[in-house]
Amino acid sequence: MHTDPNCLFCKIVGGEIPSNKVYEDELCYAFYDIEPQAPVHFLVVPKEHICCAAKITADNSSIVAHCFEVIAKICAELGCESYRVVNNCGDQAGQTVKHLHFHVLSGRDMTWPPG
Repeated sequence: MHTDPNCLFCKIVGGEIPSNKVYEDELCYAFYDIEPQAPVHFLVVPKEHICCAAKITADNSSIVAHCFEVIAKICAELGCESYRVVNNCGDQAGQTVKHLHFHVLSGRDMTWPPG
């Protein structure tokens, strides 16, 4: 599995930086956001370092599918019947950590634009 020693999320997954873990398995890691934008706000990240959605390929797309299976499982366990999944790809889209991740938000009405 490829990791980036300089990546914040790789360090969280590796236990170098503490997090409030929601879920973990061999392919992904989920943890609560440190600046929640909703009553429920967690991130799901693949353990393999994939920099962004633009780098999803036939070789790694099964990991992304697994992340969405995990999102459904966690939301069911937390009782979230309605939720939003957000992914930012690139600087202009607001991606601040260059490691593929999915924000999951629930517990309030979601407006567009967010905020």
